[in-house]
Amino acid sequence: MYLSFFGLSERPFSLAPDPRFFFLGASHQEALAQIEERRGLVVLTGDTGTGKTSMLLALRERLGPVAVTHVFNTSLSFDGMVEFMLEDLGIAKLEESPAVRLAALSGFLSEREQAGQSTTLIIDEAQNLDVPTLAQLGALANLDGGAPGQRLQILLVGSPELEARLEHPALQNLSAAIGARCRLRPLDAHEVERYIRGRLQRAGARDADLFSRREIRRITRYSGGIPRVINTLCDHALLFGYADHKGRIDRHIVKHAIAYLNEGAHAPRMSVAVDDPAALEPTSSNRTRQILKIAGVALAGALLGFALTVLGGGG
Repeated sequence: MYLSFFGLSERPFSLAPDPRFFFLGASHQEALAQIEERRGLVVLTGDTGTGKTSMLLALRERLGPVAVTHVFNTSLSFDGMVEFMLEDLGIAKLEESPAVRLAALSGFLSEREQAGQSTTLIIDEAQNLDVPTLAQLGALANLDGGAPGQRLQILLVGSPELEARLEHPALQNLSAAIGARCRLRPLDAHEVERYIRGRLQRAGARDADLFSRREIRRITRYSGGIPRVINTLCDHALLFGYADHKGRIDRHIVKHAIAYLNEGAHAPRMSVAVDDPAALEPTSSNRTRQILKIAGVALAGALLGFALTVLGGGG
């Protein structure tokens, strides 16, 4: 496996979200600052792979004495979410009416407020929530009638489609109650370089310059600054560098990794012409291909895992 070959203690470009590797791009810093201000109802959006999950994991470690409940199942009704919150926060489950459950939640929030503590509700994939549930969440944000976020902060996290959903005429009150709208953007060229070198250092690399600036620019153009695509491409590049016994990742290795992601395991070695920057830019002509590329990350990771197993078995 390539870890010992490159002097790494762990995989620097794993797709599994890990707060230790969380990178603060400019838009991530802005979003964290808004959330930490506890503005009540906050909307956080970003394209697939821009780091929403990683940021939420890092946020949980930074919140301090805050009770956090994280809802992933957006098929739940509003009453189902309240019941989930009661169970997740350790409040005795009440086989009572929805009104009684809300009263129990309100009492819990009041006790934490008196103790100088607060509560945060995170709802992931919120673009999948129906309009009635979103409207009721707006009422939940104002459950105490006090200052926004004083007792309960709600984070609605999702794809950019969430913003469109919030424009529904029935959600005017909810939109008016939103304290901050944050959008995670792809990393720019300078951030990509810091991102790659930072992850290598975190993984114990003796040489954080395994990727030259020229190849990092190539990776930036291909990935469009999307961290998930950067990770997949860099992970493949390290594997191919190990297979070729190359101590540095050169343009031939990066071109091979790009060919592999574009064409799969049957891609010819270093046969893709990527020297033309226009071929790598995420322009409108290849935007569909970029989306398919991101969607194929999981499959590429599975193929990579198989390749690592075979190579590892060979010593």
